[in-house]
Amino acid sequence: MRVFRGIESYDSATETCLTTGTFDGVHVGHIKIIDRLNSIAREEERKSAMLTFYPHPRKVLFPDDHGLRLLTTMDEKLELFERAGIDDVIIHPFSKEFSRYNAVEYIRDLLVNGLNMKHMVIGYDHHFGRNREGGIDQLREMAPLYDFKVTEISAKDIDDVNVSSTKVRMALDQGDIELATSFLGYQYSFEGEVIHGKKRGKGLGFPTANLSNFDDTKLIPCNGVYAVEVKLNGVRYKAMMNIGHNPTFEGDAAKTIEIHIFDFSGDIYGQQVRVSILKYLRAERRFSDVSELISQMEVDKIQALNA
Repeated sequence: MRVFRGIESYDSATETCLTTGTFDGVHVGHIKIIDRLNSIAREEERKSAMLTFYPHPRKVLFPDDHGLRLLTTMDEKLELFERAGIDDVIIHPFSKEFSRYNAVEYIRDLLVNGLNMKHMVIGYDHHFGRNREGGIDQLREMAPLYDFKVTEISAKDIDDVNVSSTKVRMALDQGDIELATSFLGYQYSFEGEVIHGKKRGKGLGFPTANLSNFDDTKLIPCNGVYAVEVKLNGVRYKAMMNIGHNPTFEGDAAKTIEIHIFDFSGDIYGQQVRVSILKYLRAERRFSDVSELISQMEVDKIQALNA
């Protein structure tokens, strides 16, 4: 898969079958669109291409809105796009100036002239251009003028899988990992850096790696105890994770993310780890004493190993 930074960097001699959007999560509904795109590109002997944007449009248009929580970072999206079989990805910088393109300019100047689009594949509810004024109808009107075709992925095609990025976020917020995984088609994951913590876990017989330095818009699931898989230096380990405030120890003001990696010992401070969430085990709760907490952690360990 080729990656281009900006529309102007793309080889405009390459004829494309194109789709466009933010595609947050690259969930099973998005994959339906991508699969159709790839199929058409093969039939027409053209490149399948994805136009997406960075930063996320909401960060630019609503800079004071700090509620944006994304399912995927750009690096994660690129990994998923490659897995889905897309030939070319164009990441265009989103700016206020860019947002002022009207629908006609967007189609003519960017998609047709910039990316040599010969076939557009989009979902039935996709909108583009200034104030989201453009849609499937405008594409169909302009198609004969600029010599491209349009394929719409219908409401039925997408609604058959009954998924949206919002539904995935809701499932993760509620600890429904099984539902989130079915919507995504893969295990939800995030990356963080191992930092020094209070070393309470070591004293309990469950040494933990504390994680920090996440992407500032990345969604972290709800508080609780989880069965997870950790990827460290290319090796995968089973582990259990706690997200929350450690209420048994009078509570930490800031939310912490702690991971106990099974059958592992070593100094990993400063290293990046990827955490894939397998199962929600239980809510975080306050225990009457440390021995009760340790007993529960032994139960959690058995459940996490069997997840």
